[in-house]
Amino acid sequence: MKRILLTLLTFFAAVAPSFADEGMWLPSLIAGRIDDMRAKGFRLTAEDIYSINRASMKDAVVLFNGGCTGELISAEGLLLTNHHCGYGAIQAHSTVEHDYLTNGFWAKSRVEELPNEKLYVRFLVRMEDVTARLAAGENRAEIIRKATAEGKGYKASIEQMYYGNQFFLFVYEQFDDVRLVAAPPSSIGKFGGDTDNWIWPRHTGDFSMFRVYASKDNKPAAYSPDNVPYRPKKHFTISTKGVKEGDFTMIYGFPGNTQEYILSDAVSYIAERSDPTKIAIRTGRLDIISAAQASDPALRIHYAAKHASVANAWKKWQGEVLGIIRRGTIATKRNYEEQFAAWAKEKPAYSHVVADLKAEYARISDAYFAREITRETLDALPKQYSAKERGEAVFEKRKATEQALFVYLFGEYARYCPVQYQVPEFLEGVAKAGSTKAYAEQLFKQVWQGGDAPAMTALKKATARMQKHITWLLGTRSLRNLNSKRLNELYTTYIRGLREWDTKRAFYPDANLTLRVAYGSIAGYEYADGEYHIPQTTVDGIIAKDNPEIYDYNIPQSLRDLYAKKDYGRWAITVDGRKTAPVCFLASNHTTGGNSGSPVLNANGELIGVNFDRTWRSTMSDIAFDPSICRNIAVDIRFVLLVIDKIGKAGYLIDEMTLK
Repeated sequence: MKRILLTLLTFFAAVAPSFADEGMWLPSLIAGRIDDMRAKGFRLTAEDIYSINRASMKDAVVLFNGGCTGELISAEGLLLTNHHCGYGAIQAHSTVEHDYLTNGFWAKSRVEELPNEKLYVRFLVRMEDVTARLAAGENRAEIIRKATAEGKGYKASIEQMYYGNQFFLFVYEQFDDVRLVAAPPSSIGKFGGDTDNWIWPRHTGDFSMFRVYASKDNKPAAYSPDNVPYRPKKHFTISTKGVKEGDFTMIYGFPGNTQEYILSDAVSYIAERSDPTKIAIRTGRLDIISAAQASDPALRIHYAAKHASVANAWKKWQGEVLGIIRRGTIATKRNYEEQFAAWAKEKPAYSHVVADLKAEYARISDAYFAREITRETLDALPKQYSAKERGEAVFEKRKATEQALFVYLFGEYARYCPVQYQVPEFLEGVAKAGSTKAYAEQLFKQVWQGGDAPAMTALKKATARMQKHITWLLGTRSLRNLNSKRLNELYTTYIRGLREWDTKRAFYPDANLTLRVAYGSIAGYEYADGEYHIPQTTVDGIIAKDNPEIYDYNIPQSLRDLYAKKDYGRWAITVDGRKTAPVCFLASNHTTGGNSGSPVLNANGELIGVNFDRTWRSTMSDIAFDPSICRNIAVDIRFVLLVIDKIGKAGYLIDEMTLK
C-alpha cells in the first residue's frame, strides 16, 4: 500500500510540458512550473511566489468574503478588489440621500471608513499535502482541529485535487474587521452594466477599496473603534510603466470552479440542456426586476445587487454555450475519450471506466436537472420577509414585483422540473388552487401579510425534503456540478488513467476556491475572420459610449470634464498621436469565477491590473481552455489610480502605496 501511495504521489507531483497559457497551479508546487514561467519572461523565483519561511506574494493576496480575491497595496492594510465584489457592502451603505452606488464613496480619513458586518478576508498561512497522512488513517477532523489551534483567527480545510487522487490542507488567518474606503460611481465601476458584461472591448473601472483592521498586536479581532490598520507581511508594488502585447502576466487568486476533465456527456448536458434552460428562466426574472428598477429610483437601488447577481451567471452561460458549440468541444472530448478507451482496452484497471462514467451520467442527469431547476425557481423565493425588510420605506413599493416573481417562478418550476421530481405538496397545491398561477398568488398573499405563512413554510420544507432525496440518490453533498458519489469514484480512476496515457498533457487540479497561480501574456485575439481585437482600451472608448439617457452609460460629469481638458496628469499615455489614458487590457491567463479582484502581475511581480472578467466566448474555459480565444479582462492599474486621483480627489490613498 505504501509503495503504491508513494508511486501515486510522485506521479501527480510530476509536471508535463505546457504548450499554452493554460493551467491553475498550486503555489506550493510552483517550483515545478518555474522554468516554464521564466522561459516566458518571469524574473523572480518560486520562493518569491510562495514561501512559509519568509514574506512572499501569497501574503499579499486574500480570499475576499468567501467568493472573490483581493490584494494588499500598502503597508497599512489597504486592499484592492473589484467593484462588483464590494457591491453588496457599497449597497448596504447606500440610501436615496446617500447613493454611494450612483455617486461613489471616498473616505477622506480613517474615521470615515465604513465597517461592514460579516465581511471578512482570509490570508493563506500555508498549504500541505496530507494525502499520505489520510491514507495512513489519520483523522481528517483532527488534522483540521490541530491546524486551527496554531493561531488566533485560524481556519482550515482539507480539499481534494485530481478527483481525490491528492488531498491538501489549507490553513488561513481570517480578519473580520474590513472597512469600506473607496468606490467609484457605478457608472465607472459598473460602466456598461449587463450590456458590456463578458464583452470586449471593455471600459469598466471595476474596482473598490477596503482596509483590513486588526488588534493593536496585529492579530484578527472583531470590529472595534480601537482596532488599527493591519500591517501585512507583504504588499504589492505598483508598476505605472504600462503594458504592451506579449508582456508576461501572472494571476494570483482563488478560482472557484472548473471542470476541465469531464466527459463529453457532461459537456452535452451543460450546453444542450442545463445552460439553455437556466438562461430562459433568468431572462424572465431579469425582465421583471428591470421593469421595477425603471419605474422608481428607490426600487433601482433596492434591486441593484439582485439584478447584478442574477445577470452575471445568466450572461456567462450564454457565452459558455456559444464557445462550446463554436469550438466543437463535445465532439473533441468524445474523440479524446474514444482514443483513451482504445488504449485502455487491454488494461483491466481502466478498460470499463469510460463506459461506466457514461452509464452513471445517464442515471443521474434527470435528478440533477430537477435540483438545478428547483434552485432557480422555488429556492429563489422567500418563505417570509424579515422585520428589517418590512421596516424599509421601499417595502410596499416592492409588492407588485415580488408577486410577479412568485407567479413567474412557480410557473417555470412546473414547466421545466421533471414531473417525477416535482414536490408532491406543490402538485397538490396546484390541483386545489386550480392553476399554478392561483397557487402562487395564494402563497404570496400569506408571505406578504407576514407571520408564519404556513402554506409557504410547508412547501419550503417539502422542497428541502425533495432536494435531500436527490442528494441521497446522487450519493454526495458535492453538488456544484453534475455529480454523484459513483462519478467521483470513477473519475479518480479515470484521471489516474489519463495521466498514464496522455504523458504530454500538462495536468493541473480543477479550481475549487483554493489559491492558484496562472500565467500568460498580454494578448489580443481574432474575434472573427479579419477582426482582430487589440488588448488595450482607453478613455476615448468611454466617451464614445457615454449616454446620459442610459444609467449604465451615464458617466460622471467630472470624467467628461477630465476628457475635455485631457487632464490625465501622470497617468496619461499617447496612442496614435493623441493624448489619452488607459482603461482595461486583455491577457491570456486561465481564470474563472473567484478570480474576480485577483492581482494581475508583471514579470517582476508588480501590480499592473485587477482581474474582473473574461471575454464572452472565454467562459467555456471552465470546461475546455482554448488558447486562441480564451482571454481574461483586467482594469489597468493606471486607470484605477487616475480615478482615485482625479475623480475621487483621494490622492492621500496613492501616497500610502508603493509606486514604480
